[in-house]
Amino acid sequence: MDLKLLIKALLFFPAILFCQSTMELFPGNLNVQPYIANFLEPRVGVQFQLNNNELRLDIGNSMDIIHIKKNDNSVISFGADFFTYTLLRGEKDFHFPVDAVDYLFGINSAYKTNINGNELGARLRLSHISAHFVDGHFDHQSLTWRNGREPRVYSREFIEFIPYYRLNDFRFYMGYTYIFHVDPTYLGKNIFHLGGEYFYKDFPVSNLNPFVGYDLKLAKIDKYAATNSVVAGLKYGFANGKGLSIFYSYFQGKSIHGEYFDYNKNYSSVGFNLDL
Repeated sequence: MDLKLLIKALLFFPAILFCQSTMELFPGNLNVQPYIANFLEPRVGVQFQLNNNELRLDIGNSMDIIHIKKNDNSVISFGADFFTYTLLRGEKDFHFPVDAVDYLFGINSAYKTNINGNELGARLRLSHISAHFVDGHFDHQSLTWRNGREPRVYSREFIEFIPYYRLNDFRFYMGYTYIFHVDPTYLGKNIFHLGGEYFYKDFPVSNLNPFVGYDLKLAKIDKYAATNSVVAGLKYGFANGKGLSIFYSYFQGKSIHGEYFDYNKNYSSVGFNLDL
């Protein structure tokens, strides 16, 4: 696969398609909002696992650099993603040793249009992820790695395409990820996505939006297995924009952290997120 050609197509083909359109640099909102139950989304917040001394810290963001508007109904965007998702554990005296961290960075393009009052759209990402153990995974008394788990190389580069359809306050999506380079090399290169979400926008309290979402992924390590993620909570702000979310989530499947890619995880958590 010619990556240079792919990047050029990602950047220039939609612009040609939308020639003679209006352009907006550094718009104030994302063209396509993150899928709320998908664990691989930009967040700024914390999730505390219940009945388990682990938490997830998210630092980073996605930003649209340009919006190209063909008309009032259709918008295409180009942007960038830079974020980390980190595994920590709690200790006394408000200490939170960092066990593992995953880095994601890349570029994206998104498109949406209105059809008979409903919204059709898609997001395309070209990204890199690398995973690492940190000093909190090392036992400084025994001078060994915790649980005998030594660092290993994990990284991947991938193309992700997730189209969606919004019907009233429901958004449904399905998509596909192709991993064109992965280490360890025996891991599967195809991931299939399916999910949906709902924001209730007629809540009696102004700007308070209850929501619920579900995300399913099918990926292959030694064989294909499902990862399920469910989230429900309240968002203060704009349902399809900026705000503060407080939520409960349930996760079942392979660990989201690359250093633990073959570990099965099953847990509930509570947390908050600043939707930027």
